[in-house]
Amino acid sequence: MPFLLTCQTHNHELEWSRRCGIDLHAAGAISCEGPRSQGKLDMLQFSKTHSAEDYGRAAPEANSAAELLENLLGIVRRQYALILFVGVLTMVLAFVYVVAATPRFMAVATMFIDRGKLQPFAQQQQILVDNPIDSGAIDSQIEIIKSDTIALSVMNSLHLTDDPEFGGEEAAGMSSGLFSGLFHTNNKNLSSDLSRKALASFQQRLSVNRVGMSFVIAVSFISDKPERAAQIANAVVEAYINDQLEAKYEMTRRANDWLQGRIGELRQQTTTSDHAVADFKAKNNLVNVGNGQLSDEQQVSQLNTQLVEARAQTSAAQARLDRIQQVINASGNINDEHTTGTVADTLNSQIINQLRTKYLELVNREAEFSARLGSNHLAVVNLQRQIREIRNSILDELKRISETYKSDFEIAKQRQVGVEKQLASAVSDSHSAGQAQAALNELESKARTYHSLYDNLLQRYTELNQQESLPTTEARFIARASPPLDKAYPKTRLILAGGLFASLALGLGVGFLREMLDSVFRTAKQVAAALHTNCLAIIPLAEATPASLSSEVPEQKLPPESADPRTIVRSSNVMWTVNDLPLSRFAEAVRAVKLAVDLSVTQKSKVIGITSAIPNEGKSTISANLALLMAQVGARVLLVDGDLRNPSLSRALAPSARRGILDVISGKASLQDVVWTDPSTNLTFLPAVMPFRLTHSNEIFGNDLTKQFFSELRHRYNYIIIDLSPLAPVIDVRATTNLVDAYVLVVEWGRTRIKLVEHALSEAENVYENLLGVVLNKANMDVVHRYDGHLGDYYRNKHFARYYAD
Repeated sequence: MPFLLTCQTHNHELEWSRRCGIDLHAAGAISCEGPRSQGKLDMLQFSKTHSAEDYGRAAPEANSAAELLENLLGIVRRQYALILFVGVLTMVLAFVYVVAATPRFMAVATMFIDRGKLQPFAQQQQILVDNPIDSGAIDSQIEIIKSDTIALSVMNSLHLTDDPEFGGEEAAGMSSGLFSGLFHTNNKNLSSDLSRKALASFQQRLSVNRVGMSFVIAVSFISDKPERAAQIANAVVEAYINDQLEAKYEMTRRANDWLQGRIGELRQQTTTSDHAVADFKAKNNLVNVGNGQLSDEQQVSQLNTQLVEARAQTSAAQARLDRIQQVINASGNINDEHTTGTVADTLNSQIINQLRTKYLELVNREAEFSARLGSNHLAVVNLQRQIREIRNSILDELKRISETYKSDFEIAKQRQVGVEKQLASAVSDSHSAGQAQAALNELESKARTYHSLYDNLLQRYTELNQQESLPTTEARFIARASPPLDKAYPKTRLILAGGLFASLALGLGVGFLREMLDSVFRTAKQVAAALHTNCLAIIPLAEATPASLSSEVPEQKLPPESADPRTIVRSSNVMWTVNDLPLSRFAEAVRAVKLAVDLSVTQKSKVIGITSAIPNEGKSTISANLALLMAQVGARVLLVDGDLRNPSLSRALAPSARRGILDVISGKASLQDVVWTDPSTNLTFLPAVMPFRLTHSNEIFGNDLTKQFFSELRHRYNYIIIDLSPLAPVIDVRATTNLVDAYVLVVEWGRTRIKLVEHALSEAENVYENLLGVVLNKANMDVVHRYDGHLGDYYRNKHFARYYAD
C-alpha cells in the first residue's frame, strides 16, 4: 500500500522519495478504477443524491428521547456561557433585592358576616328585609371593605396622611419645597395629590379575602411597623362595622320619614273614599240588605226561585193529568191492564182500593165457577155482570180524580204566569240600578284598598320605630389582629428560590432563543440535511504563522542573472499554511478535500472549481492550499484565478502580473509567458489581469476558445484548480460547467446563513449537479465539539495532539 512519510520540509520528502524509489505523485494521485475505490465513489454519490428524509429513515430512531436529550444538552453546552451569565445576573438581582428591600409586616383580622343571628324582635316582621347571603353578597361586602370610603375613614381616624410611610409631612415638605421652587405649584393641589397618593398606597397595602367558601373574611394590612399593621387591620374592620350601622340607620330613618308622609296621605284618601260611597248610595236610593246585596237584587233572586218552583209544579200537574188520561182512554174490558192501572192518587183512594179488592174476588170466583159449572151458567153470568159494574165504578172514580188533576194543573199554570209577570217587573226595575251598582262597587273597592294600605303601613311604621331604636349589623369580629412577630415581605427563601428558578428558566430561554436565531452552518450534519451533499472537511481558522514556527527551509537566493521575475510571491502566510504547518489540522483537512477529489473524479486530469456563496469565505485560501498540497506530492498542478470580477488570488500571489488568462485565451501570449511558478513546490499559477472591469465575464467561460484552452491544459497538468467567483453576486460560475469536472463549495463556519447557501445553489442547478461537497472553513475547533452532539469528542484537540504539531 502506498504511503507518504512527511518530514520537516517538502524538499526533504522529495529527496527521501528519490532515495527510496517511491513516486510521490503516483502515491498521491489515487486511482479510482479499482473495486475498493469504486465502492467509495458509490458511497459518495449515494450520500449526495439522497435527501435529508432518507437520512432520517436510515437512522433507527430519528426523534428518539435519547437524541432529543442529546440535542438539549448540546444547546446547553454551546450556550453555557450565556446561560451562566444570565443566571448569575438574575440571582445577583434577587439577592440585591432581598438585602435592599425594606422589611414589611402583615397583620390579619378576621370577621364574620352572619345573617342568621338572633333578632331582638323576632315576633315582628321587619320593614327592611335583607337578601339571603350568597357568594355574590360576600364579594360585594369585600368590595365595600376595599372602597375609598372605608380607607378614608381609617386614614382620617388614625391620621395616616401625616405618616411618612404613606407620604406624610416629611415627604410633603420635601415635595412642596422642590415643586414650588421649580414649578410654583399650588399648595392646595399638591396636598390633594399627596392625599390621593396616600390613599393609593393604603389600598395597595390592604388585602381583603374570603376564607374558603365560608362567610369569614380576612382583612390583612402590610406596614413597615408590626404594631401599625395590627392597628390599621383592626381599624378597617371597625370602620366597616360602623359604616354598616350608619347605612342601616340612615336607611331606617329615610323609610320612617317616607312612611309618615305616606300614612297621612292614605288617611285622607280613606276618609274621602268612605264619604264618596255613602253619598252615592243616598243619591241613587241604594239599600244594602246584607251580604253586599241591594234590595232590588234580593227581590229578583227570590222571584227567580219562585218561578223555578212554579214551573216545576206546573210540569208535575201536567204529567199526572196526562197519565190519568192515558189510563182512562185505554179502558176496554175488565181484564185490561190499563183499567187496573193506577196513578199516585189511586193508591190513596179508599174507594178505588175497595172496588179493586172486590173486583179481584169476583174475578177469582168467576174463574172458579166457570171451571166447575161452565161459562154459560147463570151464576157465572151474574158474576161477570158484577165485575163489569165494579170496573165501571173504578173508571168513574178515575174520571173524578182526573178532574181534580185538571183543576190542579190550571191552578199551577196560573201561578206560574203570575210569578213570571212579577219577575219581569222586578228585572225591569233592577236594570235601572245596574249602572249605579257598578259605580258603587268601584267606589267600595277603592275604599277597601285605601283601608288595607293604611292598616299595613300603620303596622310597618310601628315596627320600624322599634327597629330604629336598636340598629344591628351582620358583621362582627372573630379575632382581632395582633402585631406579627416575623416579617411578611420580602420572603427571603421564596425570593431566592424563585430567583434560582427564574435564573435557570431565563438563562435557558435566552440560550434557546440565541440557538434558534443561529441559522448558520456549524456541523457536517447540517450540511447533509440542508444541502443534501457531503461535508468534505471542517477546516480550522488559519492565521498568519510566525516565522519561528514555519517548517520551511529558507530559500536559496539565485544569482541575479538567473532570477525568474514570475515567481509566486509569498506575501500572505495563510496561503501557505499546508507548507508551513504540514502537521496541522488545517493541512489534514485540506488533505481530506484532496482525497475526496481523487476518489470522486475519474478523469486522469482533474479540473476542480472552488467557489463560495458570498465573498470573504476563504475560497481563495482553500484553492491556494489545495493546489500547494497537490504540488507537494509531485503532481503537475495549475492554480487558475477564475474570479474575473475580483481577482484577489492574483493580487496575493502575483501582484505585479501584467498578463493573465485572458491574454492566453485570446492568443496574445503563450501559457509559458504568463504563468507564475513556485520553485520550492513547482506549483504553477495562472493569474487573471483585468485592465478594466468586464461586464460580460460569463461569456468568456462559455467561449469555444476557453473550452479549447482547458482541453489543452488537461494534457499538461494532473490537477487544474480554478478559484471561481462567488455564486450569489455574479453568474460566472454557472458558465463553467463545460470546463469543470467537480465543484467544491466553501462555506464560512458560523457565519454564512443556511438559507443564503440554499438559495445560491437553487439558482445554480448545473453547479449543484456537479457539486463534490462542501468545505466548512474558518472553524473554531475549540467550539465545534459543542455543536455535534455525541460526536463532539471527535473534534477535541486532545485526540489529535500526538499527530498534529499545532
